[in-house]
Amino acid sequence: MSLANSVLAVNNDLPIRTDKPVHSGKVRSVYWLTEADSKRLIQEKGYDVAPDAPLAIMVISDRISAFDCIWQGEGGLQGIPGKGAALNAISNHWFKLFKEQGLADSHILDIPHPFVWIVQKAQPVMIEAICRSYITGSMWRAYSKGERAFCGIQLPDDLNKDQKLPELLMTPSTKGILTGIPNVPEQDDVNITRDDIRNNFAAFNLKSESDIDLYEKLLSEGFGVISSALENIDQVFVDTKFEFGYVTDAKGQEKLIYMDEVGTPDSSRIWDGAQYREGNVVENSKEGFRQMLLNHFPDPDILLNKDRMDEREALVRDNLLPASVFEEVSNTYVSIAEKIIGKKLNLSDNPKAEIIDILKTDYQLID
Repeated sequence: MSLANSVLAVNNDLPIRTDKPVHSGKVRSVYWLTEADSKRLIQEKGYDVAPDAPLAIMVISDRISAFDCIWQGEGGLQGIPGKGAALNAISNHWFKLFKEQGLADSHILDIPHPFVWIVQKAQPVMIEAICRSYITGSMWRAYSKGERAFCGIQLPDDLNKDQKLPELLMTPSTKGILTGIPNVPEQDDVNITRDDIRNNFAAFNLKSESDIDLYEKLLSEGFGVISSALENIDQVFVDTKFEFGYVTDAKGQEKLIYMDEVGTPDSSRIWDGAQYREGNVVENSKEGFRQMLLNHFPDPDILLNKDRMDEREALVRDNLLPASVFEEVSNTYVSIAEKIIGKKLNLSDNPKAEIIDILKTDYQLID
């Protein structure tokens, strides 16, 4: 099996029929289907959406992003073997649990291939909904410098690094640059308080004040569902990011749903439970890769300081990481995915060829 073939690094060049530009993010690419194909699939497959809902094909890649950059490895490795399949399998697992437990639906309508979702267009809520159960990472860095107020929540003085917090904290930040909201700077990813959201809910794309309570309920209950399930496999759910949006179902009912990905090693910190009880933090998430990068380079401030972005981009461009690092990260993603889903991960020798075949044969989306 060729490692180059098994890693899907470029995912925005598939011959999927579309009349709009392909939107390519750090990890996923989105192909908006033509109006005719969307309507046909809704009818053929019986998706629970409005008959004229815009649909998209979302294809994950194996690329790895950290500190707002895409990293590459020696030997032509442009991604982490197994990473895309692991992220999708974990998200699929949690979204299914949420639905079964009556929390909310997700944007996913169909899963043609381990790398592919068929999704409905949602109106995103412009909040990165972050939940924290332990004090670590950026919160600990700020706390250790004397900060005690986070998103309008006051923390006590006696906390230690990596300690469990007295209660689950919701520390939201802005998604994208929002303008004209009092006390909220016009930049991406700035912390906001519950009062900021309550006083300006429409500016964050929330439909009503009561939806703030619903969003918080889905946040805390979703966190609880994942946390309990991880506890059963002796893993600690440390913190995570949720995203929400609105869609309309086949009956014309508008509803708030989970979107993006959920409870994955990319969007969450997950620690090994046995090691944590021994006083060690062993990361089963991308945080381990981030820590490795901070230790790998002599001046970690380049990676942490947003004012040094030019230097950071040069660092990424001029430094291929050892293949052994990519193999280690691959093991982390694949093993945590298999623990969560309780079975072997379906890894592909040539995902791109498989995706093209399935979308052509079963969905008639490729000419």
